[in-house]
Amino acid sequence: MKLNIQHSSQESYGELTITGSKSESNRLLVLQALYPQIEILNLSNSDDTQITQKGLKSKSNIINIHHAGTAMRFLTAYFATKPNQEIVLTGSERMQERPIKLLVDALKSLGADITYKKEAGFPPLIIRGKEITMNRVALPANISSQYISALMLIAPSLKNGLMIDLIGETTSVPYIKMTQSIMDQLGFDTTFYRNQIVIKHTSKINTKYWKVESDWSSASYFYSIVALAVRGEITLKSYFEKSKQGDAALSEIYKNFGVKTTYSDGKITLSKIVDFTPPNYIMINLKNTPDLAQTIAITCLGLNVDCKLTGLHTLKIKETDRLSALKIEIEKLGSKVKITDRSLELFSSLKINKNISIDTYNDHRMAMAFAPLGLKVPININNAEVVSKSYPDFWDHLRKIDFDKNII
Repeated sequence: MKLNIQHSSQESYGELTITGSKSESNRLLVLQALYPQIEILNLSNSDDTQITQKGLKSKSNIINIHHAGTAMRFLTAYFATKPNQEIVLTGSERMQERPIKLLVDALKSLGADITYKKEAGFPPLIIRGKEITMNRVALPANISSQYISALMLIAPSLKNGLMIDLIGETTSVPYIKMTQSIMDQLGFDTTFYRNQIVIKHTSKINTKYWKVESDWSSASYFYSIVALAVRGEITLKSYFEKSKQGDAALSEIYKNFGVKTTYSDGKITLSKIVDFTPPNYIMINLKNTPDLAQTIAITCLGLNVDCKLTGLHTLKIKETDRLSALKIEIEKLGSKVKITDRSLELFSSLKINKNISIDTYNDHRMAMAFAPLGLKVPININNAEVVSKSYPDFWDHLRKIDFDKNII
């Protein structure tokens, strides 16, 4: 499905309820599978969360997680600990190009029985579950934080708990701390000091109810909309001032782009700062929040702000190579982009080309990050349905704040 997105007034107002955080939901589902005393409220309605949920409950010996990278990592660790159960964990063609060797090596060093069905280092995986009694593992810290979270989530169910030694500088620390915070609040015994995580064995917890906070990554697109609007104020429900989600850094980052965040009664209100003048150039290190890179790059493009975004070394192994994809699509719009393995530099153009068709590369964030440009020029989004991976209501929510969307 190709959508044409535009906005006639360049003003955006409204109040929306975004689904529960995908990141929180997927972590809670793994913990719930291990500890059924956990009850989850406001679960994400994203494809990724539904796939994780189905995978955990599946009785089949072949589990296909399609494009869901979180599910691949979390389920690899989960099924490695299930004795007398053998499964093949597979995914889409792109998923079979995304590396998983470091997580598999870590699990195998603990005694897990995992082999590769096709190419070494990549899915599909053959996992023969077994009881794991070894309790110490080391792995590089500058990898996807989901590898580390996957190990943390299974740790309390292991007979002797788990000590995780992180080697080198740690990437995406807020996501690791989110996992720890969830586990702490549910009653697990965890410590994270310097480069070591220790989680003790827990046989059972008391019944716990957990209401999932709405997704901050999804909120990023509305920050971008308010930044690009001439005038605007958007209220989003079910957000907490002391959030566990790393992408809550949006409230500080977007001050640079003229957006004020106000917290009140479980809501955030994003307001356009009157008479705000954007900077000519900005540099932002996103090593803790790499999923915001696409949104921020497009905000800068729309505001004619040159930028350099760093700390992006994990983006090459996402749903697509996001750095290359951004360069290709942004340059269609008339600006220039320089990328390295760890950074993106944007040289924005005063003029944004109209009615350009943006390819999304089976990546939900490509579709949603470019959509706010409809405030500036009409823009086409190819394969628009890909947003269901994390935010199925996205296009309907844009309509509620006066965007026009037409299938073409």
